[in-house]
Amino acid sequence: MFEYQKYNKFYAQAAGETEEICAKELTNLGAANVVASFRGVSFEADKETLYRINYCSRLSARILAPLLTFDCHSAKYLTKTAMNVEWDEFLKINQTFSINASVGDSNIKHSLYAAQCLKDGIADWFNAKYKRRPNVDVENPDVRFHLRLYRNRATISADTSGAALHKRGYRVSSVLAPMQETLAAAMVNLSDWDKKTPIWDPMCGSGTILAELLMLYCDIPAQFLRKKFGFENMPDFDDSVWQKVREEENSKIIELPKNLIFGSDKDDGAIRATQKNLAMLPSGQKISIRAMDFNDKENFENGVIVTNPPYGVRLGETQEAARLYRDFGDFLKKRCDGTSAFIYTGDSSLKKAFGLKPSFSKKLINGSLEGTFLKIESFRVKFR
Repeated sequence: MFEYQKYNKFYAQAAGETEEICAKELTNLGAANVVASFRGVSFEADKETLYRINYCSRLSARILAPLLTFDCHSAKYLTKTAMNVEWDEFLKINQTFSINASVGDSNIKHSLYAAQCLKDGIADWFNAKYKRRPNVDVENPDVRFHLRLYRNRATISADTSGAALHKRGYRVSSVLAPMQETLAAAMVNLSDWDKKTPIWDPMCGSGTILAELLMLYCDIPAQFLRKKFGFENMPDFDDSVWQKVREEENSKIIELPKNLIFGSDKDDGAIRATQKNLAMLPSGQKISIRAMDFNDKENFENGVIVTNPPYGVRLGETQEAARLYRDFGDFLKKRCDGTSAFIYTGDSSLKKAFGLKPSFSKKLINGSLEGTFLKIESFRVKFR
């Protein structure tokens, strides 16, 4: 019996600085004994809850099922221990697999070497039993495993998600430096949008924030478009439970009313990309999309703005980005009375360019990039 089967314990990987809100989300999805830690959340779940979390979590990157935890002081011992796992309960001889590894403060110093040692153990086990072994596919494997080695303590896990959960499936068209979907979901979560106030992304790029707003309002499961999950390869997979979860969650989907979610961008190519991506989702056509510069809008009062303005990597020049940020700060100050703006920038040095003091500032991770998430409230002083 594997470790996750004994204790019903799993681990959700999460981007840095989103662990606490991810923990709250998992609790709302039915997880028990939820504990946030660095870059992840541990929790307990039965099969139904595990499937629901994979299908619905907007903030988790992957959901891992621990198979075996052990002290590991050498590469040789890692390979030897791996040869004691019944790998064909997860992986068939004609399937492909991959291994992701993380290493810290251990005798084995390099994650790629640790992954190689685990791969050798899996290959040796199959060769001993079947005289042949499954192939490795790092791009699109059938089965994924994860190795965490920290302070010479190793945990080998099966990836119950398959492809990373930030891959929603709606992004069929993109722009330069697109925002990761889980980051957009975190921004929406942190905005505390009441689902009643008009909300606008004035620099929408390929529409990631708009798609996450749509999915939140309409209760569209985060993986509504996904065809395959890692948990379908697990030895105790129950298809009847999975179909029940999917049908229950899909039955909650509602329509988006018009004139609630708005998006715009001055780049015609970005607008075309946004329209293609939103068309992948129910009610996507009900989001109002316009090709325009935010300065062309007369005002946007008593609303909410959530956006990721272009910065150096998209504009090419930091000075050009700073000018854009100054212009946007002026727009907020002069034409957005009563509006709260939630802004993510991948270049933290640019936050001063807005010329407005944020009411809060929080670090958020976009892939390997550490950026800053700001809230700026625009309330003009009125004189009698």
